[in-house]
Amino acid sequence: MKVLVTGHRGYIGAHLVPLLQEAGHQVTGCDLGLFEGCQWEEPARADIELTKDLRALTPEDLAGHDCVMHLAALSNDPMGELEPGITEQINGQGSIDLAARAKAAGVRRFLFASSCSMYGKGESMDLDETAALNPVSAYAVSKIMAEEGISALADDDFSPSFLRNSTAYGHSPMLRIDIVANNLLASALAFGQIRIMSDGKPWRPLVHCADIARAFIAFMEAPRQTVHNRAVNIGANQENFQVRDIADIIAELLPQAEITYTGEVGHDPRDYRVNFDLLYSLLPDFKLAYNLRSGMEELHQALTGRFTAEDFEGDRFVRLRHLKKTFHLLKEYS
Repeated sequence: MKVLVTGHRGYIGAHLVPLLQEAGHQVTGCDLGLFEGCQWEEPARADIELTKDLRALTPEDLAGHDCVMHLAALSNDPMGELEPGITEQINGQGSIDLAARAKAAGVRRFLFASSCSMYGKGESMDLDETAALNPVSAYAVSKIMAEEGISALADDDFSPSFLRNSTAYGHSPMLRIDIVANNLLASALAFGQIRIMSDGKPWRPLVHCADIARAFIAFMEAPRQTVHNRAVNIGANQENFQVRDIADIIAELLPQAEITYTGEVGHDPRDYRVNFDLLYSLLPDFKLAYNLRSGMEELHQALTGRFTAEDFEGDRFVRLRHLKKTFHLLKEYS
């Protein structure tokens, strides 16, 4: 199949491109290059590389593809708050417009990288896809907007699916340390302290970035009727953790590191534990390749002896810090 991946040089895209190629698919990648120079290792190249804003993709760019996998976004809550209006333009309306252009170009499958973040402050502790959405950030609001707008485009010829991803973690050629599990491990390696900025009580569902990439391929290869116009949580029931539980796992890997509570962000309103039964009922052959412990072991091995305090405090692996230098590229299209 011919697949177009937006954000293909990002944290998840760096896994998705080679997995698609290994499965025999032809990959067109589209990435604006906001995070060029931030790689930990050199990511795989797509078969065709487009360097442009997702909002600038033309019908000609999209024509001939069997599936669009749309990852590109201002990709977490802090980045979304940098300028909420632009977050809405890119993550929300930009995604809807891209789906409409893909539909007009004859693309039959459209897979959208959504987020469990839209559950926000969960009303219960076993949130499935029917749960109330309680967004507490511009990022989460933009994902809800996109899901609703893209879903309205679904018909017999255009089949969208919405992968509501858990909080990502783990090793990637495009390393990030601004996501909770990676941040705690990086802090332990850099300073000998596992620094928890909240009170450690909020719940998070976690999933390895490579497993998110594998889920995209599973959705593309699934029978159309199985995943047509469905929103599905991506993760596993046993992979819900309180932040302090993540710290405990890292402390087992680095027993010399001390767990400290800095209190920098106070109480975190995002608190959600998610149910993933629908994923495994729709795709019974899909299984996660990682659990949090094995993913942290792999990342620990990848960073040990190489990751420094300067890396932790710099902007190379913290998306928000680097984005402030390249934000003008987004404003050119806004």
